Amino acid sequence: MNAIKILAIVLIAAGSLGLLYGGFTYTKDTHEAKLGPIELTVKDTETVNIPVWAGVGAIVAGAILLFARK
Repeated sequence: MNAIKILAIVLIAAGSLGLLYGGFTYTKDTHEAKLGPIELTVKDTETVNIPVWAGVGAIVAGAILLFARK
């Protein structure tokens, strides 16, 4: 299996996951304070939305790469 076919499969999988979940969240530490033995940390949850056109575009690009002939 060559690199182009692996890239095509990765694009199709990523596009499918993007359409299935629609986005992902992650936690980011924003502020941290240490006052002697006391530690204060503020954690923010960020959400990244994946547009539908990006998921469909990744699937289409992966399919083109997968089925393209040399």
